[in-house]
Amino acid sequence: MSVPPATVERTSGDPLIVHVSDIHGYLTDARSALLAVGDSGQYPDLVRADESDRLHWADNDYVLVVNGDVIDRGPANEECLEMVWRLQEEAPPGRVRYQLGNHELAILLPSFVRWPGAYSTGLDAADRREFLRRASEGAVTAAFEGYQYRYSHAGQNEPFDVTRVNDVVRNAASELLPVDGDDRTVQKRLERRHGRVFALGSDGGRGPDAGLCWLDFTHLDPSAPPQIVGHTKRVDPVRNGNVVCGNIIRMNHRSAGGEGVLIESADSLEVVRRKPDESVSVSSV
Repeated sequence: MSVPPATVERTSGDPLIVHVSDIHGYLTDARSALLAVGDSGQYPDLVRADESDRLHWADNDYVLVVNGDVIDRGPANEECLEMVWRLQEEAPPGRVRYQLGNHELAILLPSFVRWPGAYSTGLDAADRREFLRRASEGAVTAAFEGYQYRYSHAGQNEPFDVTRVNDVVRNAASELLPVDGDDRTVQKRLERRHGRVFALGSDGGRGPDAGLCWLDFTHLDPSAPPQIVGHTKRVDPVRNGNVVCGNIIRMNHRSAGGEGVLIESADSLEVVRRKPDESVSVSSV
């Protein structure tokens, strides 16, 4: 598999960039959020559902950024992963980007990141190898450069090079693959060497010194480089100066409506969301 381009500038056409994050195994909510794009009446379909309600790429001009934490918490982890892999395989190269979240980090570095009973922690050896294989081929990345915003799971206050951090993920997976991800020494070396991406930060994670997978949104400065992140759960999209958090699936899981996506164009950022009556709203962020 060829390594996907790290910037919209290197992507053909003028695609809209759709951001969804922190699906966390909630397949119904994820489907609703992705289908809301076309259901809005203001945007072409991003995906289409087949007779079995599986989503397929709709062959329109989009980049879909799945911004980490596809797994854990919800009941349909395998189905959510399968949905992302299927969309990635159906879309043109680089048009569906699966970015590393802290829960995917539990697959890469299970000696350091684990949640007892979680899907990521209980993944069997064969499934872990398959995830590492895909990551080693560039199917799982860390960041993407959009028109005005840089996308990663949790963000950083200092500028970072998207190609470089994507190389970190790919090279780490390549190093872990021969040892099935179970060599604590290798994992420790990777975590220390690549703290910009992997570091948990102080207080067991989410601290101000955490990496791209872990930094809490409350530690992102309003004057940081323009970024769109997930990770920190919110009921509504939140803008704080230059930074925007679009993690709105989990907090709305137990209520009717609320799930949705962000859509970036060359000159705008909008949120597309389900309403309680299953209609769709579109508004600026």
